[in-house]
Amino acid sequence: MNIYEIDSDEVINAIVVSGSITYKEAIEKLVPLINKTEFQRKLQDKKFYEKLERDIVDGCIMPSITIAFVDKTITANSKKEDIIKFFEKNNSKSFVLDGIQRLNTLSRVSDSKDIDLDRKLYLNIVYSDSVDKLLYRMITLNNGQKPMTPRHQVEVMMANVFDFNELGIHVQTEKERAVKIKMNSFNKSDLVQAYLAYMANSPMVDNKKIIQDKMDELIVNKIVSAEKVEKDSTFENMIKSLAKFQKSPISLKWLKQANNLVGFAVGMKTSSKDIKDLTVEQFENSIKTFDQAFSDFNPSKIKLGKLRRELSYDYFKNYSKLKDLDSLELLEYFSELTND
Repeated sequence: MNIYEIDSDEVINAIVVSGSITYKEAIEKLVPLINKTEFQRKLQDKKFYEKLERDIVDGCIMPSITIAFVDKTITANSKKEDIIKFFEKNNSKSFVLDGIQRLNTLSRVSDSKDIDLDRKLYLNIVYSDSVDKLLYRMITLNNGQKPMTPRHQVEVMMANVFDFNELGIHVQTEKERAVKIKMNSFNKSDLVQAYLAYMANSPMVDNKKIIQDKMDELIVNKIVSAEKVEKDSTFENMIKSLAKFQKSPISLKWLKQANNLVGFAVGMKTSSKDIKDLTVEQFENSIKTFDQAFSDFNPSKIKLGKLRRELSYDYFKNYSKLKDLDSLELLEYFSELTND
């Protein structure tokens, strides 16, 4: 491995290292990253990359690959030797931000007798302490590549970083739920949507009236233009709060509802300090108050799901000023908020 430069990405507060490894090293250490999770970017049809296959064998310089670590070990003052040692020891813990298709193409031609496995593959390595910042960078790197939608990128990031089993959160995919639904499990697609909404800082990240490609473009624009929030506000804190609050059967049932989960996740982005220190009982009482106030809306006059998502978002976004209101006072607040 060669290290050429160590720099800082001031936008995501990360260390970025530029270097290179050989094709042989890439096949041994990076190609396995493609399949390390249950979900990865859907690999393009082989024909799509046949030209690149031929070019690799003929000796082209491949566009650089970008991988990332959620780790604070490497700093701007780290020596090149330390970076190389860290990579050699921890490469299996990294994940690919940009270049999955290229690595897959390299893997397919690796057995060719004409390929020079000692050629250089240029590599950017991003070290960040924040999953959310890496997801932001991942989305901006891949924006415009149709096979990789924002939802897919969020799913890749979640699969690589969050260990739901370790946190005691049961998660099921749509496929698993079609066979048998576990009563205490969260729908994986709801968690993906919650993370997407969190990154966009908006509870409304789906609209069936808009074609999907254009909706994805709108979501990316929201993510890129989202205002910064308090430093300790991370989606990881939201997940940890979810793990804590689900201990209440009432709260678990409430949080499993997609509109509640999305609204709560985005609202907590602003009010992380106020919410993460709540006890299980305090959170349960808060959602009871919310539901009591919400139940007084006339269902024939509103779009229930949309309003529930918007109001749960507003409630937790402004939790510090709303937490002490009783249900009638909260209803009055909601009434003023929704009065056309």
